[in-house]
Amino acid sequence: MKPYLPEMLPLKSLNWVEFIHLIGEANRELALYEGILKGIVNPAVFLSPLTMQEAVLSSRIEGTQATLEEVLEYQALPKKEAAKEQDILEIINYRDALDYAVDYLRKKPIGLNLIKEIHGRLLDSVRGRNKARGHFRTTQNYIGRPGTPIEQASYVPPAPDRLMELLSNFEKYIHYEEKDPLVQMAIVHAQFECIHPFLDGNGRVGRILIPLFLMEKKLLDSPVFYISAYLETHRDTYYENLNALSKKRKWEDWIIFFLGAVIEQARSNSGKASQILRLYNDMKERVPDITHSQYAIRVINLLFGKPLFNSQEFTKELHIPKTSAVRILNQLETTNIISVIHEGKGTRPALLRFNKLAEIVEQT
Repeated sequence: MKPYLPEMLPLKSLNWVEFIHLIGEANRELALYEGILKGIVNPAVFLSPLTMQEAVLSSRIEGTQATLEEVLEYQALPKKEAAKEQDILEIINYRDALDYAVDYLRKKPIGLNLIKEIHGRLLDSVRGRNKARGHFRTTQNYIGRPGTPIEQASYVPPAPDRLMELLSNFEKYIHYEEKDPLVQMAIVHAQFECIHPFLDGNGRVGRILIPLFLMEKKLLDSPVFYISAYLETHRDTYYENLNALSKKRKWEDWIIFFLGAVIEQARSNSGKASQILRLYNDMKERVPDITHSQYAIRVINLLFGKPLFNSQEFTKELHIPKTSAVRILNQLETTNIISVIHEGKGTRPALLRFNKLAEIVEQT
């Protein structure tokens, strides 16, 4: 099988009529979601558990099995042995790479250097770390079942000697003024996957670029758009549409699929963000009433940033006396706002869960 050579961007023969009916709806749903975000103080912090869930689901598409609760538990009690430690570390790397990229975008636009840095952070100390981490490939790669020779591959990306030409064109297109930015985002994601510039980790890098692109185009103020839930649920269709680009060059079908994903995921994101906002407003009334504490707002902010936390962390991060922390935790447990997942034992602190927030985040 010969290496595939993608079309240069912008696409010259795109039939906009086929998906024009979805453009307005996709932009409308995204704008409604952004409107909800504007009602949340510091959405990057208060939607932090949703961002971690995005990392979980994007990594799951690539084969990891760890759940959000397992990742949060590992972070809350890092000394505890975890059966899925490699999976968990890959997910944490995903979140760290996204956080780094957001800080980068506040100073510079998306470019190839950022993409390499994201890749380097994704594969730091995990599977694939020896596959030219942080560097574009210089050898031919291909997609196929383990042990399959290249002749039987399901997809062979461009040859290494065409890579920089394609990547330079890709980088320029990110900053091109396309007729519609969401259609452009669909093309950007698919073109990156077609180029497949790394030996490993291409899917995760490509999905991280989605919320970053929305920030770059000022459609969202922060990278809190979570599309991997839809892509993971429709994984077969996702890959079928991507693969069809190399066989039929049918961009319209891919764009229809992608805009449909944006519509459904924007609605889902809006629903979860609204639930979190309502829960926050409820906690602003209940927690001060329950605790009668001057630390109530600090407590609420910690709960929303970390739905799973340990008792030592609670005291340390809030900078409050231990006696106050113990009293507040007991009050929150008695009123079922939090529950104990693991009791404290010896030097090991208790692991606690903010029930309502965890339930919202884990909704499908």
